[in-house]
Amino acid sequence: MHDDRRLTEARLQRVLGERVWPAIYTRSVPLEVARWDAPGEPVPAAEGIAADHVPASVGDAWGPAWGTTWFRLRGEVPREWAGLTVEAVVDLGFDSGMPGFQSEGLVHLPDGAVVKGLNPRNAWIPVGSPAGGGEAVEFHVEAAANPVILGNPPFRPTELGGGRGPEDEPLYRLARADLAVFETAVWELAMDLDVAGGVMRSLDTGDPRRWELLRALERSLDALDLHDVPGTADRAREALAPALRSPAAASAHRVSAVGHAHIDSAWLWPVRETVRKVVRTSANAVALAEEHPGFVFAMSQAQQWAWLKEHRPDVFARVVSASEAGQFVPVGGMWVESDTNMPGSEALARQFSFGKRFFRDELGVDTQEVWLPDSFGYSAALPQLVRLSGSRWFLTQKISWSRTNAFPHHTFWWEGIDGTRVFTHFPPVDTYNSELTGSELAHASGNFRDKGGASRSLVPFGHGDGGGGPTREMLARARRTGDLEGSPRVEVEHPSEFFAKAHAEYPDAPVWLGELYLEFHRGTYTSQAATKQGNRRSEHLLREAELWAATAAVRTGAPYPYEALDRVWRTVLLNQFHDILPGSSIAWVHREAAESYAEAAAELHGIVASAQGALAEDPGEAGGTLVFNAAPHERDGVPALGAVPAALTGAPGAAAASVDASDGGFTLDNGLLTVRVDGRGLVTSVLDRVAEREVLAPGSPGNLLQVHPDLPNQWDAWDVDAFYRNTVTDLTGADAVEALEPRPGGAAALRVARTFGASSVVQVLSLSPGARRLDVETVVHWHEREKFLKAAFPVDVRADESSSEIQFGHVRRPTHSNTSWDAAKFEICAHRWVHVGEPGYGVAVLNDSTYGHDVTRAVRGDGGTTTTVRLSLLRAPRFPDPETDQGERRFRYALAPGATVEDAVREGYRINLPPREVPGGGAVEPLVRVDDPGVVVESVKLADDRSGDVVVRLYEARGGRARATVAPGFPFAGVRAVNLLEEEYEGAPELDVRTASGDGGHGHGSVAFGLRPFQIVTLRFAR
Repeated sequence: MHDDRRLTEARLQRVLGERVWPAIYTRSVPLEVARWDAPGEPVPAAEGIAADHVPASVGDAWGPAWGTTWFRLRGEVPREWAGLTVEAVVDLGFDSGMPGFQSEGLVHLPDGAVVKGLNPRNAWIPVGSPAGGGEAVEFHVEAAANPVILGNPPFRPTELGGGRGPEDEPLYRLARADLAVFETAVWELAMDLDVAGGVMRSLDTGDPRRWELLRALERSLDALDLHDVPGTADRAREALAPALRSPAAASAHRVSAVGHAHIDSAWLWPVRETVRKVVRTSANAVALAEEHPGFVFAMSQAQQWAWLKEHRPDVFARVVSASEAGQFVPVGGMWVESDTNMPGSEALARQFSFGKRFFRDELGVDTQEVWLPDSFGYSAALPQLVRLSGSRWFLTQKISWSRTNAFPHHTFWWEGIDGTRVFTHFPPVDTYNSELTGSELAHASGNFRDKGGASRSLVPFGHGDGGGGPTREMLARARRTGDLEGSPRVEVEHPSEFFAKAHAEYPDAPVWLGELYLEFHRGTYTSQAATKQGNRRSEHLLREAELWAATAAVRTGAPYPYEALDRVWRTVLLNQFHDILPGSSIAWVHREAAESYAEAAAELHGIVASAQGALAEDPGEAGGTLVFNAAPHERDGVPALGAVPAALTGAPGAAAASVDASDGGFTLDNGLLTVRVDGRGLVTSVLDRVAEREVLAPGSPGNLLQVHPDLPNQWDAWDVDAFYRNTVTDLTGADAVEALEPRPGGAAALRVARTFGASSVVQVLSLSPGARRLDVETVVHWHEREKFLKAAFPVDVRADESSSEIQFGHVRRPTHSNTSWDAAKFEICAHRWVHVGEPGYGVAVLNDSTYGHDVTRAVRGDGGTTTTVRLSLLRAPRFPDPETDQGERRFRYALAPGATVEDAVREGYRINLPPREVPGGGAVEPLVRVDDPGVVVESVKLADDRSGDVVVRLYEARGGRARATVAPGFPFAGVRAVNLLEEEYEGAPELDVRTASGDGGHGHGSVAFGLRPFQIVTLRFAR
């Protein structure tokens, strides 16, 4: 019996592959081919169609890397084909790989109208169903010569990701261009055999249904004449039909199949190619929707919809029509499928507000599900942001990639740091690119971890990553498995229908508290440091631009730059896509990101300068200097969110900072900290004179630069594998250690220079008067390959956990490895600070552009515990960008002894938001004041609806209860608590609005309210 099974399976595989699939097109005639090679970047369709084409033929080479060739295909349907289904079959030179990772094409009619996309799994063009016979045919194919970057074997360094010109060698050869008769019966037979074989193979050998299908397949194959497949296809289908009519068991798992094409907004291709991928995929999906009324296609990322509207409004109009019919479904509610570890608080909030608003304005749809299948882990701040965006549900797939621990649930409530819960689904099919094969459906059913409580899961189907989307073959599988014994019941439906049913069925689903940490791709916190620095700088510049522009608008009537700010926000949000900000894209992508960040910075500096100039304008104070503080806390005499004359700033009563030579090294001292640096430039002591304790662990130098080898097993730019820690080189040799002249503000400073490998580093260590913080400015000329650079601070603190800043709060993670879940967090993400502490004393490590960290603990021989916090500064992976991070890189970080979490929050903002000095006098009263330093103002802006209302977003930062009073520095007609879209919402905090007479003298009234730990509150003041 087992031999029969193997023989039948082998027979099925061969007959399908060698006889049935090829027989789908049995009659064909060649098309006449002409070509035009675009000389550079892609051109509009009208230009490509009208260009002077030259004769070409099948077999011709085309396409230097990233080039575009326009093929003109002409022919005439033979008259004897009248009444038959006729298609054009075009093979651009596809290999057997997945769509989206090689050559692709977009088919146009002579008038420029889009027909559909072409890829290895979708190489046909409709001509007539049925054809009339004798009709002329003309298509224009915009063929993109996208190189195969991933390669086989994958992860080999390649220069192709840098962008190559038309002088390079062609990558592809046109392999086929025919008109052909589409044999519908053969295609239907192929799908019958595919589904029956797939279900049969997925069943256990002891299951009678497996043998029933096996025998039915044998009868079907026996009925098929291999030399006349079209003539005997119906007979073979009849032999198999009874087995395919047997209904599924009542207890069968239920699958909601949602058409999808996860398109990376940039990855192994540049953004400009993503735009074309979106058009190709949308054209395919809308064509399927027009032909199959039951088809549902979910498309995320408002940015991609916006590209479609901008670049192909004709396709966008068809998509909108399909959307109105409920077939083309916007999902996600975010501008892009962003990384969620590294975007800052306000940026992640804007991902939702920009995305949700686009879908509302353009499509009239209020998306309810957040759709992030492929991001590299999920911040514990997300549940609150999801609900504040007006969404109800969350979907992810990437957690199935974790390499250490299997996530225990597929449907669950996810609870964030503030206590907000969101109903979440993690599809057990373990892919967001399903083809609805028998094996995939069986895996979804068998893998589902919530059996007994729930009975349904969602399967996103369609070719993705590089686009392509669903195919007619996938829809055929869905039809056949709708009610089929041995298979889950498959129903194509809207994702919101799935979530509503799943929620109703499983309201008491288990709860997962905290972040969804991905035990994989940890190197993405560090790769491409320039991109990460551009993101961090842009986020803080946007904060400043909005703050000062809003202040100037209220104080002086200056125009608020709505369009410019929106434009920059969209740029920053795009660059937070989960393969751009994480550093896992080709060089071309990161080069363009750097250019866009530079343009954004120039525009934002202009907005800030204009607003501050309007605020500082005071002819009576000519020659004076005004100091602006955009941070949410007072700084050296400057109020939070305001400005005062420079003469009023400083740290009153602070001792001067000094640097003195001592014991072959130097000592920095400012009365609060005494820092000793030896002749090797290593920090050997940090004495906290306030607490009267040594901060560094005995015998362990601080600010120790360390280099590790860094060659992960695969996924170079994405991964750091735990074994990297087995080998380390401490950089203890110094080329120079010297005292510097006092720096601005009277800071005492030392300069330390080192060389190592092919690289060099210069660091300036400084202490400022009145600062309980050691600052380190670092310039690295980085020319290492496959190395990992870290900066270590071993502190004499017993900490079982560390606290790391995330959006609108912080998370605590273990410093030990008691369990496999603890051990898997050997590299962690933090924003501006990491804090470790014991009762009564803590230390914070701050940064201005670093995200990767690790925190470990060790018990010393004296019984004490050393907790080491390390910043991950630079990596040097060679795939997909072989020049990752090469060149000059600048960082600033700091050690803050004696810091509480509240101190860490304050110092984190301070290191990222330096004060600005502007000619002028007088003072600038803050637009808002908050009476509790633990309630932090994250943004101040004018309302998006251009009403002139002032919007202030705050959050509780300590992780405890708070009651805050906000006093605006302007008259207001009313105040409301609003959501991320600046609208009232259910569950908003109660506001205690006080009139001007009772507000303590500010003259404009105030509002008081309570906050739970890490709660976000957005206030909208009507003016």
